[in-house]
Amino acid sequence: MKLEKEINLSIASKIDAFHEEKIEVLRSHMGVSGIGNECERAIWLSFRWVMKPKFSGRILRLFRRGHLEENNVIMDLKNIGIYVHDQQRRVNFNCHVSGSIDGLIKGGVPEAEKTEHLLEIKTYNDKRFLKLKKEGVQKSDPTYYTQCQVYMLGLGIDRALFYAVNKNTDEIHTERLHLDKDFAVKAVDRAKKIAISDRLPHPLSTDPTWYKCKMCNYHSFCHKTNLTENANCRTCAHITVKENNTMYCEKHEGEIPIDYQYEGCRDHFLHPDLVPWERDDEKYKINGEWIEGKSSLELLEGEVGKVKSVFSGKEVKSTPEGKRREEIGAEFKLIGEE
Repeated sequence: MKLEKEINLSIASKIDAFHEEKIEVLRSHMGVSGIGNECERAIWLSFRWVMKPKFSGRILRLFRRGHLEENNVIMDLKNIGIYVHDQQRRVNFNCHVSGSIDGLIKGGVPEAEKTEHLLEIKTYNDKRFLKLKKEGVQKSDPTYYTQCQVYMLGLGIDRALFYAVNKNTDEIHTERLHLDKDFAVKAVDRAKKIAISDRLPHPLSTDPTWYKCKMCNYHSFCHKTNLTENANCRTCAHITVKENNTMYCEKHEGEIPIDYQYEGCRDHFLHPDLVPWERDDEKYKINGEWIEGKSSLELLEGEVGKVKSVFSGKEVKSTPEGKRREEIGAEFKLIGEE
């Protein structure tokens, strides 16, 4: 009989389904944990909520294990006389760039008993852990290295303890990092520049088979669809990202509350860099202009021939795979239709 195996599979699949169905709110800020990504486009797409990365239940449980490991590490450090304070303390750099630290060590680190250290905790699989031990965090994981440097800058300290755990063997690897102020300042300035940019940055590569692109959450956008999955304020051409941590709607002439940004309004106009269709130069400028003062999108000369139909951004995104109305039937009224 295979009853026991079937039961085990059923339990595992139900647990994974539970995690997959949980709705995780997209972060409103540009997280310090991601600004070390060498691809500026990926950072911009994440900040603009172009798509929500999809992970299997197993991967989500792995993420949870990494978060839970932080408490174990802090307990172990305490047991050897290293006390961790300010867990999840927020560090802000303005212009939408911020993040939360794993902790701050006031003292007790061997060889630097009286020195304050940022504490950054990471979990690794065996392959990446071996690479870390061989090359060090700066070379093996530039994103983590950037995260440590930027947090040290924000905290006004010049030391960090990078603590890594091998999930396969429970082996520990630690490194003491020194602040590279010039590096950290450049990283923050780069992140701020990306945050307030109106236009989509150039891709790191145009080769869809390149291994870094294949591992990226935005591979399908860059190499297949060129179409946003979401119609929200941040994918709308009306939005202007301000340096004072706010977002301004040029259409309605006002600051947009964060809770409202997730859904947007009926005047949503898809950002010109987030659609695969070309604009009619007679009616649209490169930054997107409005037809008769209304938010709309004109899709021209597609696979079904020459058509000129006007949609709101939300209407376009509500059609299967973003296809135009002519391909799926007259489900929506044109703007201005009664």
